Amino acid sequence: MLYPVTPDGRYFVHNGRLWRCTNPELSDSVRQHLVNELMQARRSVRASQRCNDTISLKEARSAVHKSKVSLGERGPTWWSDDTDFNRYLVKNTPYWDWFTQKGTTKDETA
Repeated sequence: MLYPVTPDGRYFVHNGRLWRCTNPELSDSVRQHLVNELMQARRSVRASQRCNDTISLKEARSAVHKSKVSLGERGPTWWSDDTDFNRYLVKNTPYWDWFTQKGTTKDETA
């Protein structure tokens, strides 16, 4: 992965923000199926935006959300302690010490 992943494998860091990783318990075939659904939903979002079709856009965004929940990137956590720092700035989380100790650049914390 291009982005640093937290030691517990829950998040990756992009532009100084934590983003949930996909649930590692998913089988490769299930994960790939869900990723394919997600990419199709994202293409539908783009097509709906081009056509200014608000009804289709709402449905497409719902499909994106459903796929991301199924992948474990949104919704209930796939780990047991139920703490969630998804979309938090890394500097405002318990991961800050790890992040600064691994030698990040200033651009990564923006």
